[in-house]
Amino acid sequence: MNGAAESSRGGCHCGRVAFEVAGRPARVVECNCSICAKKAYLHWIVPKEDFQLLTPAENLAIYTFSTGVARHYFCPVCGVAPFYIPRSDPDKIDVNVRCLEGIDLDQLAIDRFDGRTWESAIAGWRATPERD
Repeated sequence: MNGAAESSRGGCHCGRVAFEVAGRPARVVECNCSICAKKAYLHWIVPKEDFQLLTPAENLAIYTFSTGVARHYFCPVCGVAPFYIPRSDPDKIDVNVRCLEGIDLDQLAIDRFDGRTWESAIAGWRATPERD
């Protein structure tokens, strides 16, 4: 991790998967695509160097579909999906904020992304100035 003073810990329901992320989210993204909507994912995309898996990688299962770029990691015991490699930013980690400890979701700014029309929506998303 990059040595940020504040960090966030998270993981799955049963504790088989645990991780730490440098920083705390202020903004998250809610996507309405088929998988994000079903998982109730709240996205916080971070650089890979800001993410540290605290449990063995063998404790994870992986699900991919469509283009195969996104790699959805989940616990094979409890089924919780705490993070994944996003199709939009395959060089980063997308943390499911609902899997972080001590986060008050009501305090977060939420940007909405129309993932049902991913191909056209991502072009507009990337053209939008960086969100703070």
